[in-house]
Amino acid sequence: MEILMSVIIGFLFMAAVYLILSRSLIRVIIGTGLLSHGAHLLILTMGGFSGSAPPVLADGVTDFVDPLPQALILTAIVISFGVTAVFLVMAYRAYQELETDNMTLLKGNDEHD
Repeated sequence: MEILMSVIIGFLFMAAVYLILSRSLIRVIIGTGLLSHGAHLLILTMGGFSGSAPPVLADGVTDFVDPLPQALILTAIVISFGVTAVFLVMAYRAYQELETDNMTLLKGNDEHD
């Protein structure tokens, strides 16, 4: 299971880097979203899948799941949702003002392909 998750994480990171390096602002925003999802899966995979019982400690319990990665992922999901919302609002406002989402034109360079 860890090998499959590693392949999925690698694919998400690869797609995220490809999208972040593009010229379209909406692709950059989608790339940051994919990057955050890849980081969430990475944290979950680092926590391990070996525990079969819920994260409840009681007398005599020896096999339990570590709850820390799950708590970190929940926090990261909320933060990435907020960052994505701010990026989308800024991109929409920039598109309203400048009527383009091309990063080259947003920087002020008039040279474009």
